Amino acid sequence: MTIHTILTKLHKYMNTTSPDPSRLAIHTFTLKPWNLQECIAHFQRKDVPAMSVWRNLIDPEEGGIGLKEAAPMIRESGLKVPALVRGGFFPAESDSARQEAIDRNKVYLDEAREIGADMVVLVVGALPGQPLSESRRQVQDGIAALSDHAAQSGVKLAIEPLHPMYAGDKSCVNRMAEAREICEAVQSPWVGIAADVYHIWWDPDVEQELRLSAEQNTLFGFHICDWRLNTRHLLTDRGLMGDGCIDVRHFRQLVESLGFDGYHEVEVFSEEYWGWDQEKYLDLILERYRDNS
Repeated sequence: MTIHTILTKLHKYMNTTSPDPSRLAIHTFTLKPWNLQECIAHFQRKDVPAMSVWRNLIDPEEGGIGLKEAAPMIRESGLKVPALVRGGFFPAESDSARQEAIDRNKVYLDEAREIGADMVVLVVGALPGQPLSESRRQVQDGIAALSDHAAQSGVKLAIEPLHPMYAGDKSCVNRMAEAREICEAVQSPWVGIAADVYHIWWDPDVEQELRLSAEQNTLFGFHICDWRLNTRHLLTDRGLMGDGCIDVRHFRQLVESLGFDGYHEVEVFSEEYWGWDQEKYLDLILERYRDNS
């Protein structure tokens, strides 16, 4: 057997290798019909090692059970918690409103510490009618103001760039480059990036930016799902891995080759899948993670 043949076989093997099941995490919002107790019970039953927790299951104002009950439940579950989702939404018209956003995010950092989460994922926000450049400045200022509290809490802040279709009101940070620039300006080891393939797969500079993020030790999170070719809703019609056009396996192998050893977080918003029997949906998630990630 020639060296070329060996290398060809090795390359083929590397590009078909399934992901490490011990690196799987599932966002609770992916299985939105389940409450926190149900998520924990079903994840334990299926040997899912980690879950990222959405605040709607904690905050009583959103129907959650409250931190006092949720925190010990999560800590005693044995499940790792990559992230509390979500914080952010910094841009605002007044100084007082921007300060309220900072104070609110300090609470989220404290909550993340209580449930044992590694980071708070930031959907940074945008103010309709305000120039994106000004919104980005306000985001940078807000994150800088939080960096000391993040260090004190021992919880990271992970900026999640969102696809440009959300630039109007959900996020003025739409590319990895914009998140990197904020990280470079703030210069805190507690500030980094959560890279979600749904939002960044289209960017011609994405591979270079992922490499830069890895070099700068700011690649904190990695989220996976898929982009449906015939998207029916801009927010709640994401695909599960294998439903669409994103080469999820390529991105997973790329970030791993760059030294990322964190969790592969399945984050899917789907009215279609939320309408399924959620136990069957969880089985499909596990299958698609193995075969399409």
